[in-house]
Amino acid sequence: MPSSYVEDPAPGHGSSAPRSAFRSDAPAIGLGGSWRFLLSPAVDAAPEGIERDDFDDGGWADLQVPGHWQLAGHGAPAYTNVRYPFPVDPPHVPSDNPTGDHRLVFDLPDDWPDGPAVLRFDGIDSCGRVWLNGAELGVTKGSRLPTEFDVGALLRRRGNVLAVRVHQWSAGSYLEDQDMWWLSGIFRDVTLLARPAGGVRDFTVDAGYDHLTGRGTLRVDADSGVRVSVPELGIVGLPAGQLAEVADVEPWSAEAPRLYEGEIHTEAERVPVRIGFRTVAVEDGQLKVNGRRIVFRGVNRHEFHPESGRVVPREFAVADIELMKRHNVNAVRTSHYPPDSAFLDLCDTYGLWVIDENDVETHGFSELDWQGNPSDDPRWADAYVDRMRRMVERDKNHPSVVMWSLGNEAGTGRNLAAAAEWTHRRDPTRPVHYEGDTDCSYTDVHSRMYASHDEVDRIGQGVEGPERVRERPFILCEFGHAMGNGPGGLLEYRDLFERHTRCQGGFVWEWLDHGMAQHDAEGRAYFAYGGDFGEPLHDGNFVIDGLVRPDRTPSPALAEFAKVFEPVRITGVDGALRVTNHYDILSTEHLDFSWVLEEEGIEVAHGALTVPPVAAGAATDLPLPGLPATAKESWLTVRAALGADTPWARAGHVVAWGQTRTAPAPAPAAPATGAAPHLTATELRLGPGVFDPLTGRLTALGGLPVEGPRLDLWRAPTDNDRGSDDPEEARWRAAGLHRLQHRVVAVEPLGDALVVRTRAAPPGLGFGMRADYRWSADGQRLRLDLDVHPDGAWPCTLPRLGLRMALPAALGAAEWFGRGPGEAYADSRQAARVGRFTGTVDALQTPYVFPQENGNRIDLRWLRLTSDDGAGLRVDGEAPFAFTARRWTSEQLDAATRTTDLVPGDTIVLNLDLAQNGLGSASCGPGVLPQYRLQPESASLTLTFTPQPPSPAGTPAAEETPSR
Repeated sequence: MPSSYVEDPAPGHGSSAPRSAFRSDAPAIGLGGSWRFLLSPAVDAAPEGIERDDFDDGGWADLQVPGHWQLAGHGAPAYTNVRYPFPVDPPHVPSDNPTGDHRLVFDLPDDWPDGPAVLRFDGIDSCGRVWLNGAELGVTKGSRLPTEFDVGALLRRRGNVLAVRVHQWSAGSYLEDQDMWWLSGIFRDVTLLARPAGGVRDFTVDAGYDHLTGRGTLRVDADSGVRVSVPELGIVGLPAGQLAEVADVEPWSAEAPRLYEGEIHTEAERVPVRIGFRTVAVEDGQLKVNGRRIVFRGVNRHEFHPESGRVVPREFAVADIELMKRHNVNAVRTSHYPPDSAFLDLCDTYGLWVIDENDVETHGFSELDWQGNPSDDPRWADAYVDRMRRMVERDKNHPSVVMWSLGNEAGTGRNLAAAAEWTHRRDPTRPVHYEGDTDCSYTDVHSRMYASHDEVDRIGQGVEGPERVRERPFILCEFGHAMGNGPGGLLEYRDLFERHTRCQGGFVWEWLDHGMAQHDAEGRAYFAYGGDFGEPLHDGNFVIDGLVRPDRTPSPALAEFAKVFEPVRITGVDGALRVTNHYDILSTEHLDFSWVLEEEGIEVAHGALTVPPVAAGAATDLPLPGLPATAKESWLTVRAALGADTPWARAGHVVAWGQTRTAPAPAPAAPATGAAPHLTATELRLGPGVFDPLTGRLTALGGLPVEGPRLDLWRAPTDNDRGSDDPEEARWRAAGLHRLQHRVVAVEPLGDALVVRTRAAPPGLGFGMRADYRWSADGQRLRLDLDVHPDGAWPCTLPRLGLRMALPAALGAAEWFGRGPGEAYADSRQAARVGRFTGTVDALQTPYVFPQENGNRIDLRWLRLTSDDGAGLRVDGEAPFAFTARRWTSEQLDAATRTTDLVPGDTIVLNLDLAQNGLGSASCGPGVLPQYRLQPESASLTLTFTPQPPSPAGTPAAEETPSR
């Protein structure tokens, strides 16, 4: 056969009709393992006759299947987001087309039955030509979709030769431009399955639920002779095509994933099935499951593993889902292709709403104003419907799948409309989704990505778009771009989902950073991104945009997501507690409530809280528990935790929490005064402080060498600062905020105070910031009153407003009373609670794959940094302040492109801030909301610095127990 099949837009040939993914009691052989492999640089360079028994593959390499050849040392990965890494000339692909030949010789088990059998490939990227025992079976395209070939007549007992020629590029590659690493090979399971005569060829389970009567209906569509049995429901041998009604069935939902074990069977074959009764409908402008409006608190999930690419071991898929459930994620959009079918089995079991998305994206044509887009090219018509058909038939029996998606970012056109029409006919029980159908001409929901808060509000009010669109449920198929530090603004999206019933949530982009595990020349581990493998065309670290890092370590954004979208909200209201149930379906009956009272972060009392069951959507008010009197600032924290073990968390796992303050902070201590400045020939002393008499900068405090503090306006930009068409970072750099110069105006002893007047400004520009430092002291403490005033016409927001100082590297232990334990920013702070927290300076860093601003702790009342012996520094704020502490400067953090670039210095750099600019989501989405933008305005900050002596021998530096 000529190589023209590679560039044929058709979906391939030779395969059998698609069917549901299932395993039965019929024999099956997994063909994964070590295969022989040869990579050729082009189609025509590949050897002839690889399908023959006598072909000599002795000089070939070994390759693990499933696997990607680029991750086994044959070629290299490449990352692009939108642009195709080859010339856009559909359906043609480059002649330099890496082609991987795979060969496996296998025997059949002695008890393998004679008769029909199929050879199943669950994923080949991007095009595969298959032979068995010298006979060509056919060609498959649609990389993330299954293909089966009938092979029973070709099998032999010993020495079966399976040969698969895989091409990196094909016409199918034009439909697979899905913001991910380009990786090739046989990357999902290969299985030989016996298909007994008279067995179960395929089946469709229709298990509906009537929420008004509580009755379930069950019908299985299959060939004549197929029956279904569900013993728990008293259904035994129900013939295919017949309807059974079941009274008082327990419905399936993401919150209560009830599955009934059953069997589809004939005399020749038995197939275990798990049946979930549920009905999906679009009614009254809302998407409803079992009669209830649902809200997607979802994530987009690519399949990825940092070492094996899209070959994701089952334990990692389980870890993903358990981590999702523990962080209040209730939905997954399978961006942007159907996942391994085993993942959907897990979604059925654990409980997640799923939007199952077709293996179609032609985003690169947007660079060409969509000219030549396959979505409207009749040559590709069969391929679009074929891909949709293979997904729907494979996944139709999963109760977790509540919507089908036609694909992603593929423009629009007749082929998408045809795929939608086929899907509506084939499966009228589920709505059809596609974000690109902006006027909902062939889809059932209104979907947008990265709509601003204002736009979502207008959509919710019903004043945005034509009537056909306004009648549809609205979801954000992508929002809250989780690239680097961020996103900010999730709370405001949540409020819109609760305010407008048509606005039914969305899916954060995305679940996982796609960093490739690598080691540098010194053996240090890091995660690689676009460009790290020499790709001439790439999109850098845009592939690093998840709520969890590549190794599945949660980022601070995941904790923020969990808090913002917690299903139970606990708030203080007029001296009482209010518990509001935001579950879609469940009551709070499965939760245990407890409380703890902390005085300045130290527990003083705790107990259980009796909360009557609160129905979904309802709320109840409770009196505060009996609390002891406290003298210092005190907070009551109430937690809602699982009352029993679940598959995804043990009893006691905290699902939601809330805080209310029960006692205010006492009046601030008297100002540190009484000592007067004392000038010598070389230094200026004030209480425990030593200052440079020329610059007025603090150089020592109680014998502790220090440098600073000095006004600081710069932070290492985040990915969101760098994003958008008009990025904040560009404005900040244009304003020279990364290279401020400081001028000392005056150093003036005034009575018992030292006043240092300065101006900080960028070179070459006429605006700046005046900063006056007023120092006062008593014998033990040093007080700073900082006043800042903008000078001139400022062109931009500020990255930060605060002070920077340097301390000895030995002060590596931090303790604070404020919000924690994790980092927090103006528009991403819901997960931070008030308490007393401890941690090392090293542990305060968030190791974002692409280094950037991180580690900010907010609303501090006081901070203590100490060495191993307890000696160090305490900082108290008259008003709450924020801090970061790290072993490198903001400039070094700014310059780093890998975590391995950050080398600890010989000081700890301490920032004490009034505020930082918000985070937003401008790496792909809206920027910082107005209320979180840090404007250059007059401000003041009052801090008291107290040297800390070493702790007595054998006594810890902090004797009290901090917050739990």
